[in-house]
Amino acid sequence: MSTNNLNDMNGSIMTLPGLLEETSVKYGHRPAFAFVGEKGFTYSEFRIRVYALIAWLEKMGIKRGDRVAILSTNMPNWPLVYFAVTSMECIVVPILHDFSEEEIENVLLHSETETIFVSSTLEKKLKDNKAGLKNLIRIEDFTVIRSQNEPEAFSETSTPEEVYNSNPDDLAAIIYTSGTTGKSKGVMLTHMNVCSNAVAGKKIQEINENDRFLSVLPLSHTFENTIGMLIPVMSGSAVYYLTKPPTAPVLLPALKEIRPTLMLAVPLIIEKIYFSSVRPKLTGSAFLKTLYGIAPFRKVLHKAAGKKLMETFGGEVKFFGIGGAKLNFTVERFLKEGKFPYAIGYGLTETSPLLAGAGPTETVLESTGRAVVGTELKINDPDPKTGEGEIWAKGPNIMKGYYKEPGLTEEVLTPDGWFRTGDLGLFNKENKLFIKGRLKNVIIGASGENIYPEEIESMINNFKHVAESLVIQQKGKLVALVHINREELEAKYQDMRDEMNRIVEEKINEILEELQSQINMRISKFARIQKVVLQPDPFQKTATQKIKRYLYY
Repeated sequence: MSTNNLNDMNGSIMTLPGLLEETSVKYGHRPAFAFVGEKGFTYSEFRIRVYALIAWLEKMGIKRGDRVAILSTNMPNWPLVYFAVTSMECIVVPILHDFSEEEIENVLLHSETETIFVSSTLEKKLKDNKAGLKNLIRIEDFTVIRSQNEPEAFSETSTPEEVYNSNPDDLAAIIYTSGTTGKSKGVMLTHMNVCSNAVAGKKIQEINENDRFLSVLPLSHTFENTIGMLIPVMSGSAVYYLTKPPTAPVLLPALKEIRPTLMLAVPLIIEKIYFSSVRPKLTGSAFLKTLYGIAPFRKVLHKAAGKKLMETFGGEVKFFGIGGAKLNFTVERFLKEGKFPYAIGYGLTETSPLLAGAGPTETVLESTGRAVVGTELKINDPDPKTGEGEIWAKGPNIMKGYYKEPGLTEEVLTPDGWFRTGDLGLFNKENKLFIKGRLKNVIIGASGENIYPEEIESMINNFKHVAESLVIQQKGKLVALVHINREELEAKYQDMRDEMNRIVEEKINEILEELQSQINMRISKFARIQKVVLQPDPFQKTATQKIKRYLYY
């Protein structure tokens, strides 16, 4: 069992409007939210606009307890709407912008949302919406696209007529998960849930008013929402957003301009950088490849590459938080040996999200660190031999339940307040947590052995030219679906254009055969892959870039 003392949170404000008030007093003159290359708001200006937006929403007929959705790319007005809605005792419903039109409609209907703020690039997803929306507002400039009233134009000088008094246990948000197992569930999070988790996360890393965040993950996901939005507000830090998706031509100049001190990423981002840019340079010749296979030389090469990676990210990063999915071991080893200041976190939407974490000075390979402050973690019914079992959690960050789903809520919340995460893990002697995989994903071998597909996938993904993989069971056999980086192979043989397609197809078949042989030599007999199948297209993924496994079973 791993526990951190809740007393460490005493004196912290546990409502979102209370948090904003405290920050505007402490850090009012400091920059708050801005697009890269633009001025943005100070915290004083931000607070004034929050209250002006509350006043405007009052005139549109929005009342306490109403649901207000946000379907938007990241921008300074996103946190503005979030704080206005939660400060007027309404409930915010952030919607992931990669949801389909049907999924968005289901979320709006299920949550009984009648008002939505939408970014112009996503308006088309609401074109045929039948959810009965009363108010449709463009988030960039608060233009009213549709309304049952005749609203006045938004004015930055307006003040609310009502007096609001949020309590820590009041519902603040309903966040619909984009899980790997299919059906979206509405996770109900209170002010206490998200504020306590922000306090806990802040204790992993010292953050202050001089820090700069560059936000690249969707704010509609709790990872970015709590750690990349609420913690900066609590600390008086500046947050910068990109005006376009974070492709290399957009991201690299932004990194150079902002020189962020903190960033958040999902494993896929840093894994792509390693496999496409770092590793090819470290193993580009037979001589380098030989050196790379010798541990002391590998560490020297990693240190040099880590220094260049730090320069790429602006040279001032002190915390590069990785979460949302399991990080590839080889990539983590590179970050560790390269002295790159990565941090690891583990959590779920239902836990606001952080349950465990390790800052850059405390990371241990393949561990997600200790329980965060105020949270108690335990391994329920551990295996006597391995110590593995389902991770259970208890604390102020645990959700209120699933909206309108009492049966599903009872399945995951015990009567005495423990949340069943559905993840398998174990603790080492230092109370550091190691995740083995999802309980639902475990494959039972012919003789009852537990096979963790995520561990095999991690090995496959280290294989040259493999982009991603998925290990499943079909008719009692272990099958690996493998997506090959075809562009990489085509680039390699581009000087033989006439024959390139034939050569690439032959090479792919060779890779798949060699992959099966090499992987099976390195794993237990009962976990051996019996068939490797080419996955021609990239796998469909969640917002945190985890493969939607249920689509491929």
